[in-house]
Amino acid sequence: MPIKIVTDSTADLSPELKSRYGIEVIPLVVHFGEEVYYDGVDLTQEEFLEKVKTSPHFPKTGQATPAAFLELFRRLLAEGNEVLYVGLSAELSGTYASACLAAQELGNAPIATVDSRNLSMGIGILALHAAEMAEQGIPLQEIAARLTAMTPRVRTSFIVDTLDFLYKGGRLTRAQALVGNVLQIHPRIEVVDGKMCVPEKFRGSKSKANARLLEWATANKARIDNNWISVTHCHDTEAANELATQLREMALARNVVITEAGAVISTHCGPGTVGIIYLEKAENEP
Repeated sequence: MPIKIVTDSTADLSPELKSRYGIEVIPLVVHFGEEVYYDGVDLTQEEFLEKVKTSPHFPKTGQATPAAFLELFRRLLAEGNEVLYVGLSAELSGTYASACLAAQELGNAPIATVDSRNLSMGIGILALHAAEMAEQGIPLQEIAARLTAMTPRVRTSFIVDTLDFLYKGGRLTRAQALVGNVLQIHPRIEVVDGKMCVPEKFRGSKSKANARLLEWATANKARIDNNWISVTHCHDTEAANELATQLREMALARNVVITEAGAVISTHCGPGTVGIIYLEKAENEP
């Protein structure tokens, strides 16, 4: 049976990558007051940013429901597929739990679920590896096991331009955001053990902070897996293109892709955010 790869909208895969590998995506939701939108379905990034400017309500995000997963899983199974879902860290959302509940509801159906312990293209890179393994004919449970082993080796970090979104999302106090913005502080946020942490803060221009992000990503070039590197951004195409160009010139991976953060990820990081995501080689890999 063919294996269908499923992820959720926080994976921030580009339309081209989703189409190339036939990856199915479950949308999370974004609320502006009483208005509800499905991430990537009826709310593009441009529409999201316009809503942020014009709506009296700051956006709030919501998980995908078990019912949404049930509907998709049933359709894919009826079409003769096995299913592998890899999605947003269970430490950050209940979406993964929703997928597990839906899989349990379907009993012994050939469904495997993997907690990425990550976000954005930290999920997306795992989904791409899963799709490539499925194309090679690797069995469902082996793909799931290999992905689970990969999750601690996914490296995800991004630079935030403004602290306003972190404040409004409840991750900073008002005083921290005000002082940080006045002093031009740009935190480097990293995903560790499924959660977000702030290992470094930079004072000064965003371009200097982005340069430090590149230094972080390339500090140990020999340990970078040479398949996929992603530069993911929220409304900062110029910075994303510049970082991707530098990474391509280093010839660190066969595929250096640029993707845009969707509405859910953008709600928590804000415009001007740019990140680098890659997979580190296993210890026994040369």
